[in-house]
Amino acid sequence: QAQLVESGGGLVQAGGSLRLSCVASGRTFSTYARGWFRQAPGKEREFVAAINWSGDSTYYSDSVKDRFTISRDNAKNTVDLQMNRLKPEDAAVYYCAADRLPGDHSSGYYYTRANYEHWGQGTQVTVSS
Repeated sequence: QAQLVESGGGLVQAGGSLRLSCVASGRTFSTYARGWFRQAPGKEREFVAAINWSGDSTYYSDSVKDRFTISRDNAKNTVDLQMNRLKPEDAAVYYCAADRLPGDHSSGYYYTRANYEHWGQGTQVTVSS
């Protein structure tokens, strides 16, 4: 069974940076999209960033665009999220995911939580002011 494990979460001051990583085991996701979502207390899990299977297309929520960067290494079966200029509203549990269908999809597909099948257990990001 496929397993995704996030790491890199922790406490950071506002304006600082943090890099999250997610490693997959049990199967390869080289032909699948990868995404990052986050969930703050009392809120729904929301889209943060995604990258298509080949790594040549990326997608970001408006709230993190120009601050976060998603990347992947298919040889290592990993996906990372570089977070810069962090804000208190970025505090949440961050989850990595892999989607249901291989190959490329229309752009709207990557923003939709229901299109992702495999999920990690999450890593906590806390931003202090």
